[in-house]
Amino acid sequence: MEGGKMDNKNREIDKEKVARGDAEREVDQNFTADAAVIPAMEPDQHISTSGSLDDEQRIKVLSPYMLVFKRFIRNMLAIVGVVCIGFMLIFSIVGGLLMPYGESQVFTEYTEMSKDYAGVSQNTEYRFTTAEGASFPLPAQAQFVLAVNNKSDTFSSQGITYTLTKSGDNFYLISGLKTVATAGGTTKNPIITYSEGYSDTGSFEKDFKAALADKAASFASGGVTYTVAKDKKFFSAYIVNNIALGGLQVFDYASADTKENFDFKYQAELAVNKGDKTTFSSAGMNFEIGLKDSIAHIYLVNGTEKTEYAVISEWIIQPLYADVFLTMDFEDAVKKAVAEGSSSFLFADASGNTEYSVRRDNDRWLVKKDTTTIVVRDYESPSKDHWLGTDGNGMDIITRMMYGGRVSLMIGFIVVILETLVGVVLGGVSGYFGKWVDNLLMRVVDIFNCIPSIPLIIILGAMMDAMRVDPQIRVIYLMGILALFGWPSIARIVRGQILSLREQEFMVAAEATGLSVYRKIFKHLVPNVIPQLIVIATMSLGDTILTESVLSFLGLGVKFPFASWGNIINAVSNVHVMTNYWYVWIPAGFCILVTVLGFNFIGDGLRDAFDPKMKR
Repeated sequence: MEGGKMDNKNREIDKEKVARGDAEREVDQNFTADAAVIPAMEPDQHISTSGSLDDEQRIKVLSPYMLVFKRFIRNMLAIVGVVCIGFMLIFSIVGGLLMPYGESQVFTEYTEMSKDYAGVSQNTEYRFTTAEGASFPLPAQAQFVLAVNNKSDTFSSQGITYTLTKSGDNFYLISGLKTVATAGGTTKNPIITYSEGYSDTGSFEKDFKAALADKAASFASGGVTYTVAKDKKFFSAYIVNNIALGGLQVFDYASADTKENFDFKYQAELAVNKGDKTTFSSAGMNFEIGLKDSIAHIYLVNGTEKTEYAVISEWIIQPLYADVFLTMDFEDAVKKAVAEGSSSFLFADASGNTEYSVRRDNDRWLVKKDTTTIVVRDYESPSKDHWLGTDGNGMDIITRMMYGGRVSLMIGFIVVILETLVGVVLGGVSGYFGKWVDNLLMRVVDIFNCIPSIPLIIILGAMMDAMRVDPQIRVIYLMGILALFGWPSIARIVRGQILSLREQEFMVAAEATGLSVYRKIFKHLVPNVIPQLIVIATMSLGDTILTESVLSFLGLGVKFPFASWGNIINAVSNVHVMTNYWYVWIPAGFCILVTVLGFNFIGDGLRDAFDPKMKR
């Protein structure tokens, strides 16, 4: 029994030795060509008398990592790539920490500049004032203009009949006619039909028939005056309601709190149009009209005191800022300057005498004022404060490039790590198991390869714009999308490598030792694919940064206020900026060029170092 146990134990030990020996032979085969080249012995070096190398000599001669490293550093382009990437990492990470400016800091300054203050034009269109509780919609206003041009005293709109009463030059009282009753048949014995909501109120029917017999245009009944109008074969009795005023005159008030009043405007325009009437009353208040520079001024009279209340003219003077109220004295000064054709005028305001300039723009005048204004220092040329100048938002370009380098490099590294992890897992499982598992996973890869990635990314970018996704969350989505479309190529490469490696002798030894599937895939197969993965990942970094830059340039990637090299170059979408402000976009483009070239040089150097036969 004891002898049998010893035999079984010896057989297990032999299996482990065989597996280890096969694994060592596999490594030796991979580096046979390099191991054969033994460097020259230093004077103090010696080979042991037993004919074997000691541990220090074995590491110097046979270490595969040292051999790869020595090959890599002998490649000048690879060293250039390392220097480029090292410089960009220091520039992006350390530079951002040393810069005194923030990523989204906007630089401004105070300056004296002439700004538009008010607009002036002569009114040529009818302006309407609606009576309290009445409505005069836009279709009715359009019909009113047609009626005035056709010199008609009535018009209809949306089933309502209106009458016009000319009360002065280009000034009309607009009334609405509400039908009370309709008379049909003969004028001697008409048949009266009442509108909905109306009925005979004693003498109405008698008075209406009498008006028809006398062919009167109106009649009174029950203290109400009715208008009679003929519509084809019928006569109608209407109640007249004042609806609106239409005229070319513009009212400007002395106080911003004064509200337009229908009766005040009607009485004021009647008085101005009559010419010989200098006073009028409205809402229990007395007013007086006076002329100043041929412009009618209205004063509120309270006993012996007169206070300026409003001005009537055909000039429209509007401030260009909502918080500015133009006084009547200022408007008078503007009107006088425009009438005299002056290019400037002085006006005494709270800060003293201020000069205003007047410039004509076709049939409109612009009043400008010199004011101290905070302006953004956009597109500033390079200086000692801003080494590469400022962009269109007044931000320091070199600072934005540093922070943009962080974002672009971060996206590149994270996307490559994610797609490599997914590709290694799925490619390793597919290559090891083969058969239906391999067929299923490769069809999934084919599906992903058939998806048009750029149109899909454009659609997703438009959706995120519509949903107003937070810029920080948007960066995460962008990395996920790029990784989603990047893993299939890595999975195919890993799968192909493992299909060839699983038939090697060291895998036969691993099978014989009874290792788990996980250990066989991720401890024996995947490590043999790492050299190829390192090369692929290094070269994919450049492609990922280019893709992110293109998407950000198109407005689909990193969004403001976050910076990336792509959205910094987005300024070249403006031809004027591209041709006149080279320092805005060329430095960011240079950073992308250096970074992508650096990663490609490193990838080429690693490929040659891991497999020197590629150079032959």
